[in-house]
Amino acid sequence: MPITSKTRKVTVKREKQEVVQLPANPFLFEVLELVNKQRTVAKRVEFLRRYEHPSLKSIFIWNFDDSVITVLPPGDVPYSNLKDEQTNIGTLSNKVETLVDTMDYNGTTSLGSASDLKQERTTIRKEFKRFYNFIKGGNDSLAPLRRETMFIQILEGLHPIEAEILCLVKDKKLETKYNKITKDLVSEAYPDIIWGGRS
Repeated sequence: MPITSKTRKVTVKREKQEVVQLPANPFLFEVLELVNKQRTVAKRVEFLRRYEHPSLKSIFIWNFDDSVITVLPPGDVPYSNLKDEQTNIGTLSNKVETLVDTMDYNGTTSLGSASDLKQERTTIRKEFKRFYNFIKGGNDSLAPLRRETMFIQILEGLHPIEAEILCLVKDKKLETKYNKITKDLVSEAYPDIIWGGRS
C-alpha cells in the first residue's frame, strides 16, 4: 500500500483595511481626530491632504507659525453676558471643557440633550475668514473689548469641540489635544504653507 502525503492549503486571512470616510464638509475636529488616530505619518499626511481646506490650514498657521501673534488675552475666555455669569460658575472655557468632557464620557460628539446650546451652530469652516481680527496686523484698529466680544460670540456659536480647538489655537496649544499633529507633519502635508513673516 503506497504512502501518500496530503498537502494542506493554508489560507492567511488579511485584515480588512478600514475605509474611513468623513461626511462632506466635516467639522474640523472630525478631521483632527481622524488624523491624530492614525499610526503612521504617511496615513496622517494622507488624511490631511484628503480633507484639505483653507480653514484647516489657517488653524495650523495660527497655531504653529511663531510670527502669528494673537492679540487676545491668553488663558480662559470669560462669559459674554450677565445672564451667563449668573447661570454658570467659572468661564466660557470651563463651560466648553465641561461639555467636551461630557461628550467624551458618553462616547459621542453629538450635542444630544444639551438644551442650553443654540440649535443653529456655525463652524470653523464658516468663521475662519474672521480670524484676522484676532491676529496682530490683521485689524489693529479694532477696539480690544470689541475684539474679545467678537471672539466670544464665535465660540458660543461653535460646536463645543470646535470652540475648544479655537481656544487651544489662540494660545498655540493645539498639540495638547492632538499630540500627533505637529508642525513637521503639517509642513509635509501642505508644502505650500510658507512659515514666518506674518506680523
